[in-house]
Amino acid sequence: MAPTILIVEDDPAVRELLAFILKQNNFEITEVEDAESAQQKLLQKHPGLILVDWMLPGMSGVDFAKQIKANKSTTDIPIIMLTARGEEEDKVRGLECGADDYVTKPFSPRELVARIRAVMRRLVPHKSDEVATFGDLLLDPVRHQVSVAGKLLQMGPTEFKLLHFFMTHQERVYSRGQLLDWVWGANSFVEERTVDVYVRRLRTALEVHSYDAMIQTVRGVGYRCSAEAQ
Repeated sequence: MAPTILIVEDDPAVRELLAFILKQNNFEITEVEDAESAQQKLLQKHPGLILVDWMLPGMSGVDFAKQIKANKSTTDIPIIMLTARGEEEDKVRGLECGADDYVTKPFSPRELVARIRAVMRRLVPHKSDEVATFGDLLLDPVRHQVSVAGKLLQMGPTEFKLLHFFMTHQERVYSRGQLLDWVWGANSFVEERTVDVYVRRLRTALEVHSYDAMIQTVRGVGYRCSAEAQ
């Protein structure tokens, strides 16, 4: 599934704008108007990222961020602070409270999305050590091996990560930007078209055993791993 972003913003107009921007960029969203409501949401499900306003009724965004980072169960959730405060001292305070980044109002939608994606690229999207399967295609993350009916396939490390993601996220279309967010690692500054190059390489590696068709191109959108063509 696409990463979910928890929006914590008390201004309805700003919250509506944020929701529109994020939905347009294929993010799943959850909206709340204060830190207390956000805490209740976190008890139900952890989001991929929290976008929180500095000034909130009741508990401030700064105190909320401190609380998130102090809790072992939520400390790994990335936080972006959203505020009208633009002074360097305020920015430093926001980052010191545990926020991973800082966006100042008024913000550019493109900048906001770029910062969200940059922060989320620091995450490891799939830490599972479980073996992934697709027909008789088998991917073993622990041994770092891909095989078909017991015969090993050779592929590079990036193709391996891309295949791992596709095999664990089947039957859903992902844009190039989303694949960059979820597959490429920290400090990755590559263009979206780079995804096309690695998809071609992955298909070439899979073609030996006629599994290249599992990676489907959805014109104008991105790519999908599907059993429909098999």
